[in-house]
Amino acid sequence: MSEKLQQDHYKVKPKDADETQPYHAGRGAQFNTKNRFLKNEVTKEHIEGIDDWEERELKTQYIEVHPKTIVNKVESPDVGMSYSMNPYAGCEHGCIYCYARNVHEYWGYSAGMDFEQKILIKKNAPQLLRKFLMHPKWDATPIMLSGNTDCYQPAEQTYRLTRGLLEVCNEFNQPVGILTKNAWILKDKDVLQEMGKKNIVSAMVSITSFNEDLRRVMEPRTVTAKQKLKVINELSSAGVRMGIMMGPMIPGLNEHEMQRIMKAARDNGATFTAYTFIRLNGAIKFLFHDWLYKNFPDRADKVWHHIEHSHDGQVNDTRWGVRMRGEGPIAQLVAQQYKKYGKLYGMNAEEWSLDRTKFRRPGMQTSLF
Repeated sequence: MSEKLQQDHYKVKPKDADETQPYHAGRGAQFNTKNRFLKNEVTKEHIEGIDDWEERELKTQYIEVHPKTIVNKVESPDVGMSYSMNPYAGCEHGCIYCYARNVHEYWGYSAGMDFEQKILIKKNAPQLLRKFLMHPKWDATPIMLSGNTDCYQPAEQTYRLTRGLLEVCNEFNQPVGILTKNAWILKDKDVLQEMGKKNIVSAMVSITSFNEDLRRVMEPRTVTAKQKLKVINELSSAGVRMGIMMGPMIPGLNEHEMQRIMKAARDNGATFTAYTFIRLNGAIKFLFHDWLYKNFPDRADKVWHHIEHSHDGQVNDTRWGVRMRGEGPIAQLVAQQYKKYGKLYGMNAEEWSLDRTKFRRPGMQTSLF
């Protein structure tokens, strides 16, 4: 689209949702937002302009890359992790609200459809982790696997990089946390069980809704809530400490399900929880707005204004400690529910931490500590 039309689109009004364009089922984003780092962009000006445009756009590409590092220090003080590693950039799950979408712009792509369709495969991830852990100054601080994109997204079925990373962590007794919304994690139950016995792994499954109609459009390529509960049940029975992430809670869409999610997770073996309140930073604002008005026109205005009222009139907030919890009566109600039902179901009751004392480098006869 032209620069003026692009700017008009970014004003984010209800009329921006273009009902003349076909809806791509199985995808969250329905268009590509402009990459803020690029001066030029490829656009479709006329329907007859480029042959087979839509067909090419819908295909997923796996792009193999060889980065120099895999472990990243997390500077944000309110995300509950110090280091993270992500074997894949971009995510085929297509969650419309995903904060990681904006990171795809650093790779030269769009946070929209590109994020779901151009998946970067960090082929040398296990080798990079091994090199990192061999550094004599590394102190076995827990590392989060999937601090950004899901390490068990569909690409894992082909490349098994997450499996490779877990095997390295198990060899070194390196503590690791996992966050996923895919049942493919069960393929690694054997190594996770070994790590669970050594108290060097914990895992969280993201559950946002039991409403399948909502999940199919909001998180189109994730597994059902029923399958996620199966993951919690199987891994907790295998000795892996399991929890749930309820994020994001979206007023008018899924925030009323918090109690049901907590209870079902508890009944299947989860012992700890976390949640986030919806925030729409960067390009996600435009993608979510378009998605919301296309899928829920009957309540889109209400949902959008609820989000604004929970972020001081905006849909995003950059303040540490506030940005992922929101503020105001609606956000407070969600926080109160979380506290009430967490206590009711005995979540987060235990004092627990990953064991760093077992860390060792191959060839060493004694623990680092």
